[in-house]
Amino acid sequence: MLGTAVTPTTSAVATPLPYRSAAPWAVRVAKVAALTAVPSGLWRVALGVGIPVGFSGAMERQMTAHMPGWATLYVLALSALAETLAFLSLGLVRPWGRVTPSWLPLIGGRRVRPWAAVVPAGLGAVAVTALTFAAGFGGWYGPNAMGNPEAPHGLAGLAMTLCYAPLLLWGPLLAIVTVDYLRRSRAGAR
Repeated sequence: MLGTAVTPTTSAVATPLPYRSAAPWAVRVAKVAALTAVPSGLWRVALGVGIPVGFSGAMERQMTAHMPGWATLYVLALSALAETLAFLSLGLVRPWGRVTPSWLPLIGGRRVRPWAAVVPAGLGAVAVTALTFAAGFGGWYGPNAMGNPEAPHGLAGLAMTLCYAPLLLWGPLLAIVTVDYLRRSRAGAR
């Protein structure tokens, strides 16, 4: 709850580190932020394993030329990276965002300096917001994307759009949780 002091301790930290727990609303926002990358990741996995997702003609040949193969590994790695980065949103509302888990080599059990979390999270929020808004509101229906006659249309196009639309929320939600983390860090340091 907001205002409740929590004092995590670990073997590597001699004194407790006071900080405020995340409010339930912030935990919910972080969970939603972490889930925003799941639908697009699942869509890419479907593409990567060869499930037809609606491309046709030359665009289909271009998209699937190396699937299965190195392109499959690429889309799986891209999906895993996006999921991992989205999952890190939870660190802004969980104890492991304040003190690293003890099982981590070299840094396990150490305090996370607030700016070491806030700066990457803030830059990530700005970058993800800029990329997704530019794609979503500027290029999604452009001639090299969904505006291409060989791109998925109809139900396949709707499915692809619905899978990628949640990414528009990731950056703003991450920014909200980042500001809350910073606010709680400052309040706990007083």
